[in-house]
Amino acid sequence: MPDSDGYATFEAKELAICLSHYDLGIIHSITEFPHGSRRAPKVIIECENGKFLFKRRTGSKKRVKKVAFTHQIQLALAEQNFPLPHLLGIKEDNNSMLILGEDIYEMQEFIAGSKYDGSMESTKQSGHALGLYHKLLENFESDFKPLTASYHNSKAIHQALQAAKESLRKNNSDADSTTLAEEIDDIVNYLGETYKNSAQSCNQLGLNEWPSQIVHGDWHPGNMLFRDKLVTAVIDYDTARLQPRVIDLANGALQFSIIGGRDDPSKWPCHLDQERFMHFLKGYDSVNVITVDELKSIPYLMCEGIIAESAIPIATTGKFGKYDGMSFFRMIRNKTSWILENAGQLCSALD
Repeated sequence: MPDSDGYATFEAKELAICLSHYDLGIIHSITEFPHGSRRAPKVIIECENGKFLFKRRTGSKKRVKKVAFTHQIQLALAEQNFPLPHLLGIKEDNNSMLILGEDIYEMQEFIAGSKYDGSMESTKQSGHALGLYHKLLENFESDFKPLTASYHNSKAIHQALQAAKESLRKNNSDADSTTLAEEIDDIVNYLGETYKNSAQSCNQLGLNEWPSQIVHGDWHPGNMLFRDKLVTAVIDYDTARLQPRVIDLANGALQFSIIGGRDDPSKWPCHLDQERFMHFLKGYDSVNVITVDELKSIPYLMCEGIIAESAIPIATTGKFGKYDGMSFFRMIRNKTSWILENAGQLCSALD
């Protein structure tokens, strides 16, 4: 049942049955934790044996293999002292998953921390954490077959860009402007060509032949907790998959250097924060050396990534979250144009 803000919540009986499977000792308090997916209810439990975050996973028992895969990654990282919330097993067999009926639940330690503050040291530490993540999982093997799809050279993104034309026309039908219709065609065609050319540039550098390994898949400031500018925990492993590591690295570099705003996205700055970009890459390189060709591919992958992130939601709704789709696409055009014009300067970040 959802609460007033639309977040799913636990039934009292459901929660009581679930918690009986864990060795928690005396429970002092249970507090709702309305964060992340609205479909996944979460509570913070303060008890005799510690402080924990308990949640019901979205989906059903059919997703058990995917959950098992992500738990294997978390357990492997925990054994190597990577900063993340440790999973708590159930009393019966210490399984990290609790399966009741068609539902899957998990319990993990609650780690207090602050949000990303945008400082150079926090940015560098975020890059260092990604480099460590990749290094620790370089030879990781799973019992389950991981996903391999990415934002790089995806047919789905080309299809979404074409579908976005129709969505934008519908959202702007009241304008009845030939000029606007031409702009929609022009901007979507530009993004399609930029996406295609960027993918080709990466492939010419040899990306398709580079080794694949387990990557995080969604490395951004919201998936990290900090304390004294150090990464105290990395969260959300649901997007982990098998890819060349640079695809993860480029997305992280983009997420930690992009500059946004509050109002019309088309008026946001075109440039990236080059200092944060540099610190993120140097943090990564300090623990996991970036090759010259990987570095050269990063600007092109950032263009692919930022186009891919916006194409599907705009194709579906004509918007990106609360933002008008056309305004958002104008911003993407401006930023990709700047990235390509300054690719050489960005590639010299580690000089």
